[in-house]
Amino acid sequence: MQIEQTALSGVVILTPARHGDARGFFSESWNAQRMADAGLDYTFVQDNHSLSAQVGTVRGLHFQAPPHAQAKLVRCGRGALFDVAVDIRRGSPTYGQWVGAELTFENGCQLLVPAGFLHGFITRQPDTEIIYKCTDYYAPDCDGAVRWDSCGVDWGFDGTPLLSDKDAKAPALADFDTPFVWEA
Repeated sequence: MQIEQTALSGVVILTPARHGDARGFFSESWNAQRMADAGLDYTFVQDNHSLSAQVGTVRGLHFQAPPHAQAKLVRCGRGALFDVAVDIRRGSPTYGQWVGAELTFENGCQLLVPAGFLHGFITRQPDTEIIYKCTDYYAPDCDGAVRWDSCGVDWGFDGTPLLSDKDAKAPALADFDTPFVWEA
């Protein structure tokens, strides 16, 4: 497994090895012991799978607040997406900063997004499938969002994105009172 640190502490790009032959490939997308040995000690309790039919679909920027804050490990099961994490930990030296990674079925890359970060993505191909693991269960009362276009993210898209009502009505980052606090 290749582990690449990003400009935001804790946000990591993981690229599992693929072992292939004429039939296809096998890849170990997560191994708790190997990741703990690399300092990534997470216990995932829920797997999610979504399909976005249209190119330019934006989902995010989402978070789940304490006490049910979630870290996520995101990968692309089919198609291509640009995946983003934004630091929303009050007092963090990187508060409001973002990183993004191209996740495709072909490259097999995954983005590990810790709790305390917004998460979102935009689809690059039709019928893109997103598969992600979460460290806590979905809790509707802790669910939240920040406007997709209020954090300075360069989505690499020149059209009008397809948004849910929730995402279109989310507050801007400048108007957002984060429930997360940075711990040095």
